[in-house]
Amino acid sequence: MGRFRIGIDVGSTNTDVAVVDEKGQPYYTAKVTTTPDVTTGILQALEKAVRESGISPDDVAAVMYGTTHGLNAIVTRRGLLKVGVLRIGLPATTAIEPMLDWPADLREAIGSIYRLVSGGFEFNGEEIAPLDEEAVRRAAEEFKRKGVEAVAITSVFSPVRPDHEVRAAEIVRKVMGDVPISMSHTLGSVGLLERENATILNAAIVGVMKRSISAVRETMEKLGLGEAKLYLAQNDGTIISADMAERYPIFTVAAAVSNSVRGAYVLTGLKDAIVVDTGGTTTNVGVLEKGFPRESSSAVIIGGVRTMFMMPDFISIGVAGGSIVKIKDGEVTVGPESVGYKLVEEGIAWGGNTITATDVALALGVMEIDDPKCDPERARKLIPRDIAEKAYKYIVNAVEEAIDRIKTKPDPMPVVLVGGGSAMLPRKLKGASEVIRPAGAQSANAIGAATALIGATVEKTYNYEQIPRQKALEEAKKAAIDKALESGAAPGTVEVAFVEEISMPYLPGNIVKVRVKAVGRAWV
Repeated sequence: MGRFRIGIDVGSTNTDVAVVDEKGQPYYTAKVTTTPDVTTGILQALEKAVRESGISPDDVAAVMYGTTHGLNAIVTRRGLLKVGVLRIGLPATTAIEPMLDWPADLREAIGSIYRLVSGGFEFNGEEIAPLDEEAVRRAAEEFKRKGVEAVAITSVFSPVRPDHEVRAAEIVRKVMGDVPISMSHTLGSVGLLERENATILNAAIVGVMKRSISAVRETMEKLGLGEAKLYLAQNDGTIISADMAERYPIFTVAAAVSNSVRGAYVLTGLKDAIVVDTGGTTTNVGVLEKGFPRESSSAVIIGGVRTMFMMPDFISIGVAGGSIVKIKDGEVTVGPESVGYKLVEEGIAWGGNTITATDVALALGVMEIDDPKCDPERARKLIPRDIAEKAYKYIVNAVEEAIDRIKTKPDPMPVVLVGGGSAMLPRKLKGASEVIRPAGAQSANAIGAATALIGATVEKTYNYEQIPRQKALEEAKKAAIDKALESGAAPGTVEVAFVEEISMPYLPGNIVKVRVKAVGRAWV
C-alpha cells in the first residue's frame, strides 16, 4: 500500500501540488503556472511532483485534485453538452418554465430543450398525479431526435420521494441508451427551481469533467501511477471518487476555496477560524466550522444561474499579490485588475513597470521573497513612500472588511493566512483574536486536497407527525453513510460529521428538513 498522496489545486494564477505522507504531513510542495486550458497545468504539476519529490510511483496511494473545469465551462459557455430538460410536475409547476431567468447565451449553449410531464409529489409524500410514462417516452424520443447529449430530470418534492425521477430515468435510458442522466434528488435542496437549475448545470458539464478525468488518468498511467486511486475535491472540503465526480461534477465547481480552508485546518489544527486565502488575483475569505468549510445558507449564483446546493460560504475580493496599484487625483486604489502569473515579469521588483500589491509590501519591508530575480530595493526606490503606505492601507482595509462581513458574531476569531500572497498581510488584523500564517501556508490548497476525507451530504424532508423523529434521523444518517461509502470511503471509517434539523413552519404539519454529513477515509 502506498505511503504518499498527491494533492493538486488549480488557482487563477498558479496550480499548486503537494505530496503528503501517511500522517498527512507535507513531504514536497511546488507551483506551476496555471494554463488557459487548465488540464495542461494539472498534468505538469503531477509530473513535477513525481519527478522532483524523489518518491517512487509505487509509493503513491492516491491522487486528489481540485479543478475549475466545470466552473470555467459554465462561465465561458464552452464545452457544454446539449441538455434535454424533463420536469415532472403537471398539472402543477406551469407558472415558470425551466431556465426562464437564465442568461440567453447560456440557454442557447445547452440547447434550451425542455418538456413538462404529469407526476410529482406533495411535501408529505402524497402523489400529485401518477407519472405519465408515455409522455416521458415521447420526450425521450424527441430529445434523441434533437441530438440531446445529456438529460436533466427534476420532479416536485423529489428529495421527499424520488420514485418518479428514478422511473423516468429508466424510461429515458431505454429510449436513448447510455446517455448521462442527472436526477435532482441527488443534487439539490427542496426548492424546485434552484434544484432544477443545479441539475441542468450538472448535466451540461458532465462531458467536460469526463475529459479532464480521462486526461489525468492517462498521465497517471504514463508516470507509473496506474494503481493509485483518483479522487476529486468537492465544494465542501471533502473528496469523492473520480467515478462519482463524473456523475456529479457540479459538486466540484468551488473546490479551490474549500481546499484552502481545509488546508488551514490541517496546518494549524484549528477547527473554528476565519481563513484568508490570498493568491495572485483574488483573496478569498472563508470560515472553518468544526474542521470543515462553512457552507453557504443562501442561494448561489453560478454563471448567472440561481442554484441551491452545497457550496462554501466565502467572500472574494479583487485584492491579491498581483493586484495593480492605481493612482488617480491623489487617490490610491488596488485591484481588481491583476498581472496574475506575470508578476515576475511586470512587477517593479522584477524589473517591470507595473506597481503591484507585492511591490508595495516589498517596498515597505513587510514581506520577503526568496527569488534571486526579485529586487526589493528597486521597489523602494521607484515607489514613493506615501503611495506605498496608502496602497498598503487600502489592502489591509479590504481584507479586514471581508473578515467583518464573513463573521456571524461580533467576537474576535482566530484568522489563518494561507496562499502565496498571504505573506504580505500584517500579523494584526481588526476582528482577529490572533493571526496565524502556518508553515506550508503557500501550499495550503494542495495540502487540503491531499489530506481531504471522503464526504457525502444528504438532505431529506420528514413529517414528524408521520414518522418518529429518532427514526427519521437514523434513516437520514444511514443514507449519508451509504452515500459516503458509494463515493469511495473505506468501510469502517465513516462517521457522521453533523446533523442539522431545520423547521419548515410555512408547511402544514410538523415538517422538518434534515441535513446529514458523513465523512470517512479514502480507500487507500
